[in-house]
Amino acid sequence: MSTWRDDPNAIPPWNERPKCHCGFRTWLQVWTDPLPQGKKGCRFFKCPDIDDDFKACTFMQWIDTRPLGRVSLKEEQERRVRQQQIRLKGKEDELKRRRAELGQREAALKIQEEQFQAREAQFKREVEEQKNRYKEPAQSSTTDGRNKKGKFLRSTQ
Repeated sequence: MSTWRDDPNAIPPWNERPKCHCGFRTWLQVWTDPLPQGKKGCRFFKCPDIDDDFKACTFMQWIDTRPLGRVSLKEEQERRVRQQQIRLKGKEDELKRRRAELGQREAALKIQEEQFQAREAQFKREVEEQKNRYKEPAQSSTTDGRNKKGKFLRSTQ
């Protein structure tokens, strides 16, 4: 059984592609420049460079040691479609990873919000307790037998 390395037109499965220094799965490309000599038409893995930090990743790994044979227009179109599918898969994987991170962040925020609400409720209870403490002595001073002007009331006994 031949593998993708033996077939010059085969594309390796996504999970068999190396990861670049950025941590992304690499894209498969074909060298089109005349230099270095003898490499035109060779396949290689390259960083998709989809990181948003604007740093250029220089990862590159050759697959072929010599150029591929001529491919038909149809084969070239199929290869490009497969490359686009691979790029799309990479973006989908990145989106899935970011959604998972977002879910974790939302969960952490929910916990923080609940903790804040609990502290806020505790603070309100403490404020109410302090208000009640200060009300009690003020009420008891008016019941010591004096009227509003401070004079003692006579008892009718």
